[in-house]
Amino acid sequence: MRRPVDDQQLELFRARPGDMALRDAQDLMSWPFFSLAKTPRVRPIDFRMGEVTIRVEATPEHGMATIWDADVLIWAASQIVDARDQGLRTSRLMAATPYEILTFIGRGDSALNYERLKAGLDRLQSTTVATSIRQPSERRRHRFSWINEWKERADGTGRPHGIELILPDWFYAGVMVDALVLTIDRTYFDLTGGLERWLYRLVRKHGGRQRNGWRFDFRHLHLKSASLSPYKRFAFELRDIVRREPIPGSQLGFDIGTAGQPRLTFQPIASQSSPRRRARPSRS
Repeated sequence: MRRPVDDQQLELFRARPGDMALRDAQDLMSWPFFSLAKTPRVRPIDFRMGEVTIRVEATPEHGMATIWDADVLIWAASQIVDARDQGLRTSRLMAATPYEILTFIGRGDSALNYERLKAGLDRLQSTTVATSIRQPSERRRHRFSWINEWKERADGTGRPHGIELILPDWFYAGVMVDALVLTIDRTYFDLTGGLERWLYRLVRKHGGRQRNGWRFDFRHLHLKSASLSPYKRFAFELRDIVRREPIPGSQLGFDIGTAGQPRLTFQPIASQSSPRRRARPSRS
């Protein structure tokens, strides 16, 4: 098992443009780390299930990092894994242009999207996480922000030249271990709803090659999503997603369990590889 080198002095890793497989960190796909709402969330996520504990806190100024902000982490994970597989040296210190990031995550390179990207980086930097995941003892916690720090680079005339950011060691270590990364479908970026995006990641993580699919109690999903929506509203939205079937690679349904509670069912289906899409126009 490969482990990342803990550099005393981080070397700059220049992200590479072009197509590459999308990778997502499995821990981020399994557990509630992000707000699913487009309106600012300040109320913390305080989650416990078995030996897993997660506490996510936000600042009133920026609000909590959202599942759309997490697109930057998908970009970073994809870059790191692809470069590693090519035998290139990687680092937690990454540099790229806003155009390269926005194009990769399927957004246009307008001034508005650039400002939204910077606002997302602020939320990723100001949101703090404390978790027992991948810690040797349940009583221990790893505390970090999704981005340790970030800055805009400029040329000699002061013209914006790109972005530099430093990823937390917790995230970087998980990405550098093969078993903790999964490929995801590029059409993920087309999903507009926070619950849809969260559900795709959960289904992709748990579904995998499970031939007979999985079943999850609605209340279990409500708890695991850390959604602020009341349970009845959450259940209504789940049924609407099942009706519309927007989740690529999975067939969704629901049934009633032995305790009389509704359950979400999903089964993997063969999905065609999606071509590289043009960036979508801006959306609120």
